[in-house]
Amino acid sequence: MTKEQKNEVIEALKEKFSQYNNFYVTNTESLSVDQVGKLRRICFNKQVEMKVAKNTLIKKALESLDNQRYSGVYESLNGVTALLFSENPKEPAIIISDFRKGSKRDIPTLKAAFIDGDVFAGDNQLEALTTLKSKNDLIGEIIGLLQSPAKNVISGLNAGNKLAGLIKALEERNA
Repeated sequence: MTKEQKNEVIEALKEKFSQYNNFYVTNTESLSVDQVGKLRRICFNKQVEMKVAKNTLIKKALESLDNQRYSGVYESLNGVTALLFSENPKEPAIIISDFRKGSKRDIPTLKAAFIDGDVFAGDNQLEALTTLKSKNDLIGEIIGLLQSPAKNVISGLNAGNKLAGLIKALEERNA
């Protein structure tokens, strides 16, 4: 690979890292060509971009963007590396998890995940990443919690009207 080609790859990676707040660093070394093709198709169908690049080029791209911000990812850059880019922070984790269930093997391996500025290192983080809630899910839950007391008060007031109507009906019946 010439220096010019390496610079092109670094620029393309910098563009992807700038475009997405979430990316996963995985090891796809033990996958067959057919399995890699299947994984790529699944990623494409779920709107997750999969890129394979040399570790040194990935590191150079990250360092040129913000060396400090991505420092937790550098240790995971070894062996064969595939990057999964996604707008949804948990979609790549679900893809990896489902792919493992389908192949009945623990590959691809999660080396690290960078999600909104936080680094999740190690394959043991995969289960936690599959249960992440999106920003919109969390906002919806907060709104639901805030509405709950108001709904209880309104229900209580409505029940009070029904109770008053019931008492009035009983008084009229006795009279």
